Amino acid sequence: MKSYLRPLGQSELKLSPLGLGCWQFSKGQGTVGKFWPSMDDQLTNDIIATSLKGGINWFDTAEIYGGGESETAVANALYSLNASPQEARIATKWWPLMRRASSISKTIDSRLAALRGRPIDLYQIHQPLSFSSVENQMKEMAKLYEKGLIKAIGVSNFNAKSMKKAHAVLQSYGLPLASNQVKFSLLDRSIEGNHVLETARDLGISIIAYSPLEQGLLTGKFHHNPSLVEQASGMRKFQKKFSEEGLNQTRPLIDVLESLGNKYGVSASQIALNWIISYHGDTVFAIPGASKVSHAQENIGALTFQMTKDELEHISYMSWQVIRNKLAHK
Repeated sequence: MKSYLRPLGQSELKLSPLGLGCWQFSKGQGTVGKFWPSMDDQLTNDIIATSLKGGINWFDTAEIYGGGESETAVANALYSLNASPQEARIATKWWPLMRRASSISKTIDSRLAALRGRPIDLYQIHQPLSFSSVENQMKEMAKLYEKGLIKAIGVSNFNAKSMKKAHAVLQSYGLPLASNQVKFSLLDRSIEGNHVLETARDLGISIIAYSPLEQGLLTGKFHHNPSLVEQASGMRKFQKKFSEEGLNQTRPLIDVLESLGNKYGVSASQIALNWIISYHGDTVFAIPGASKVSHAQENIGALTFQMTKDELEHISYMSWQVIRNKLAHK
C-alpha cells in the first residue's frame, strides 16, 4: 500500500489513513491521563518526528488527555520540528460530561492556548453524554467553523441515531459531519452490526478507529510472553482478554496475522492495522498510539504494503470466528 492522503468524510481535510493517537502524552495528569506514565519531551518529539517522516500527517488529542497536557506536548513537538500546519494536522476533542453546549465556544480559547496557537483541523465531541442536545452542540460547532476557528467537525462514540442527528443539523448550515471516532478492531466489530458503519458510509462520514490493536493484544507479544501482562501499564492485568483463557481464545487470529506477516515481511500488528484501513475501502481511518519510537515505526510500516482481497476476507472470517467463540464462552 502506498501511503497517500484521503478526504476525511466530505470535509476539505486530506489525511493519511493512519493518524497518531496522543493520549499517552498526557504527562500523567488528571484521572484519564494517569493511565500513562509521564513521558520525556525528547521521546515525545522522537515519536512524532518518526510518525511524520513515515507519512502520518495528523495527530489526535483531546482536552481530557491531561487537561490539555497532551495538546501542548503535541504542539511543542511540532514547533520543535518546524512542522507547518499543512504538514501536521491536529484533531482534538471537547469534553461534554457535566457541561452544556455553550462550553464549546467558551473553552475554544483554552484549546487554542493549549495548542500554542496551532490551528484545530478537526474538532470533535468526545462522547455523547452532556447536559445539552446533539442539536445544540452542532450549532456551537457550526459557529466555530464559521468564525474560522476550526476546519472540520466530528463526533466520537456516537451511535447511528445521534450521528444522523448531528449530520442533519450541520447540513442545515451547509456543513458536513466529517467523522465519528469509535472503537473498532479485529476483536471489536460492533460498528458493523449496530448500523454505525453502514450509516457513516451512506452519509459520507468517515470512521476513525481508536484502540485498533486492542491495547497491544493484536501485536501477539502477550501471546508469546504472557508474563508481559503483569508488567503492562493500565488495567490489562485485570482484563479477561489478557488472561490465559482470553489469550488462548484469540490465538487463532494471531496465528493468521503472523502467517500473513511472514509473507509480507511485516508484523502481526502491521497486518491488523492494514486490515482496518483497507477492508472497508477509504471509509475507515485508524489512530494507533505509540509510547516508544519502535511503536511509531510499527505504525508507519502498516502503510507500506497492500494485501489481496482474499487475504483481507480470510482475516475477516477468522476475526468473526474468534469473536463468536468468545461470546459463546461468556
